[in-house]
Amino acid sequence: MASVADKEYAVQMRGIKKYFGSFCALNGVQLDVEKGTIHALLGENGAGKSTLMNILYGLYQADEGEILINGRPENIKNPATAIKLGIGMVHQHFMLVEPFTVTQNIMLGMEKTRFGGVIDEASIRKDVLELSERYGLIVDPDAKIEDISVGMQQRVEILKALYRGAEILILDEPTAVLTPQEIGELIEIMRKLASDGKTVIIITHKLGEIKKSADYCTIIRRGVYIDTVRVEEVDETSLASMMVGREVKLTVTKEKADPGEVILEIDGLTVADSRGIDRVKDLSLQVRRGEIVGIAGIDGNGQQELVEAIMNMVPAKSGTITVKGREIQNRTPAQTLAAGVSTIPEDRHKHGLVLDFSVAENFVIENFRQAPYSSHGILDHKAIKEHAAQLIEKFDVRPAGCELNPARGLSGGNQQKLIIAREVDNDPDILIAVQPTRGLDVGAIEYVHKALINVRDQGKAVLLISLELDEVMDVSDRIAVIYDGTIVDSFDAEGADENHIGLMMAGGKRK
Repeated sequence: MASVADKEYAVQMRGIKKYFGSFCALNGVQLDVEKGTIHALLGENGAGKSTLMNILYGLYQADEGEILINGRPENIKNPATAIKLGIGMVHQHFMLVEPFTVTQNIMLGMEKTRFGGVIDEASIRKDVLELSERYGLIVDPDAKIEDISVGMQQRVEILKALYRGAEILILDEPTAVLTPQEIGELIEIMRKLASDGKTVIIITHKLGEIKKSADYCTIIRRGVYIDTVRVEEVDETSLASMMVGREVKLTVTKEKADPGEVILEIDGLTVADSRGIDRVKDLSLQVRRGEIVGIAGIDGNGQQELVEAIMNMVPAKSGTITVKGREIQNRTPAQTLAAGVSTIPEDRHKHGLVLDFSVAENFVIENFRQAPYSSHGILDHKAIKEHAAQLIEKFDVRPAGCELNPARGLSGGNQQKLIIAREVDNDPDILIAVQPTRGLDVGAIEYVHKALINVRDQGKAVLLISLELDEVMDVSDRIAVIYDGTIVDSFDAEGADENHIGLMMAGGKRK
């Protein structure tokens, strides 16, 4: 085995410090990434992982420290410099032009031209096909971005980086928006890249995926370097403890449910999408007080349209939605909220928060017209701030005292805590939680799961919709499987078989 001195490093970062105003985001962090390996960067939300990689890619400049690429010190002033050094980055939120084709997006800014300055799109298309076949990144080069899945869009981003000559590929939370099948395919793609000599750095918090894919893992906690470990030599519990600085329970502990009256009843619901195609088809479901019902299903089987119909964001074609016996379908979102329905939305930025509003304003965004937050149309800013301070303390939103700061300044986990605090404080009869832990680290996931169970234990009803089958099985009291817009089966979560659920999610029949 080669000694440390003999190892070849693609990336070495030494003593990296980064300040945003008086806040120290990174405090002397180091990173050593061997060539031809998959290296995970693990940390809680807000730990500094993305900041460190944004420095490597030239989006930020370090205040102190040095960067070596292939053993040579480099000053990476901007992404153009990073690309010249063979560094590519695929961001969590993709940077693609939706009306353009796959080929047009990949060649953007790197166009080959023929005589007369005409873009040689046919030659570029051929290059794209060769790259996609080489690394198993199968895409349709002529498809428009707006017409392909999120998983396919991610492949386009990776191909775009490879087309620009990337030897070091940074993937920021690469599995946050993927289905279980797409996650498996991505891991195979990363392995092919590494076996071909590429170096892959993945920013992640998903311990299981680190164990399945990475060779090494560097842990950062609150901007400080903790350790670098060989993944095969540690278990998930050890990784979790290093990440958050305490013991973390990776399994959900809860008392057996004692369901009461039916709170939410959906009967024969049919909902069409914007193109008039039925996405929810004659769906029926009940959720009782004091239970968590989890909906398991592959993305795109009507989950989004179901939630939008319950929240009256889209109309129902037929069927009824009742809360405590009163029909609420085809009304307004405000009437839905008044009926006792609260929602933790799938996209916290798009539907959960107004990012440029203060934390305090976001806490009351659904009821700011009510006392004590306003009187005769005039906001009571003191009451709003005091209310925010109480919820920040009760729900451990960090940093403490952030009520007047913009919501966009919070980490993803603390943004989610803000939303949960607000929705629980509304005292709903039913809480609908859609992908409540997407993009969160294990510490924040543990917090969210406890919050959902606590809502159940207060005698409320909870409807959990998640693409994470483990989450559905661990948190739910009863599981309903959705396929092609309808509930194909429902059963107690205790003793549920993962293989049978997976079969039904794919359209099979339960034995």
